[in-house]
Amino acid sequence: MSWDAARELAYKTGQDNRARPASVDLAHCTGLTLAQDVAAEFAVPHYASSAMDGWAVAGAPPWELVLPGTALLPGEAASVVTGGLIPAGAEAVLRSEYGAAESAAAQTMLHRLRDIPATEPPPGRHIRPAGEEAAAGERIIAAGTKLTPAHIAIAAVCGHDQLPVYPRPSAALLLTGDEVVTSGVPAPGQVRDTFGPTLPAIIHVLGGEASSSRRLPDDFEATRRAILECGGDVVVTTGGTGHSRADHLRRVLAELRAEVLAPSIRMRPGHPALMARLADGRTLIGLPGNPLAAMMALLTLGGPLLAGMTGRQVPDMGRVAAGTRFAPLDGRDRLIPYAMREVGAVPAGHVGSAMMRGLANADGVIVVPPEGAAVGQELRTLPLPW
Repeated sequence: MSWDAARELAYKTGQDNRARPASVDLAHCTGLTLAQDVAAEFAVPHYASSAMDGWAVAGAPPWELVLPGTALLPGEAASVVTGGLIPAGAEAVLRSEYGAAESAAAQTMLHRLRDIPATEPPPGRHIRPAGEEAAAGERIIAAGTKLTPAHIAIAAVCGHDQLPVYPRPSAALLLTGDEVVTSGVPAPGQVRDTFGPTLPAIIHVLGGEASSSRRLPDDFEATRRAILECGGDVVVTTGGTGHSRADHLRRVLAELRAEVLAPSIRMRPGHPALMARLADGRTLIGLPGNPLAAMMALLTLGGPLLAGMTGRQVPDMGRVAAGTRFAPLDGRDRLIPYAMREVGAVPAGHVGSAMMRGLANADGVIVVPPEGAAVGQELRTLPLPW
């Protein structure tokens, strides 16, 4: 399957398995995707308020000071604080540093300071009208938005205690490899585990949540049993996607009568990656065992799948100019971590399928088409989710 077709299929598969929206308390909505438009429950602000500490005034100065909250007649003023209610009859707010109160006999008068312009305050100065930020019923957040703390704040301001969101799909991680060790210095023939510490974090920023993580030996029966028992809305496996005697995943999927949706992808690195629908409806993504290959496959399949499941659009691809020539590659797109230089995008260095150093230092991932690219040619880029 072509790289573009694999991404499109992963997104459609996610849409077909979209989670049901749920009402979630505001404090737990950050990072989730809004399932429906959200409107203001009332006008914001719902009363005319002061934008400054000072006095609400009516008419021309000097003004007689009356009790705060009292309706004003021309020639009267009342003290107000920032955010405070503007009394009826008020025409503007005089800032506290622009006026001075003087008591004489039974009344207190407010005078405008001499060095203040005679036009200060003009009508409406420092008054926040009701509905200035949002009218009652006005849409304030659109469906499909990935919610940030700022969205949560405006939702609270507009009267919401909960929001309708798509919950994060759960992902069960099955990590294979007899040669993998999880700590210390690996012996010859062993390698350190790169997936255990990183996949949960990447899946989280892509919109999912790792519900479990389990290490498996390179064994047919252990793999079969783990897939059946691991749960999760999505199953993500690492390793075993090839066709050698040590690779069991494809034979396990055949045994489980899974529908293989994407048997492999015309991409490098990561071409042995696959996607399948299990008999119980869960989606399985099989990532290759080499770390960079697995990451490129996860961005190709996992990102669009989780976007579809959570009601989001697949992030737009960027564009950069190639800073070097890329030779053709026999029908495969290449995903290459790149660094931006004055000449354009160049490979980041250390970008072999088993290497992570290049990705760690990359500005993004360029997509080089099968026919290659000339210097200066515009190339698509995948944004790094982190």
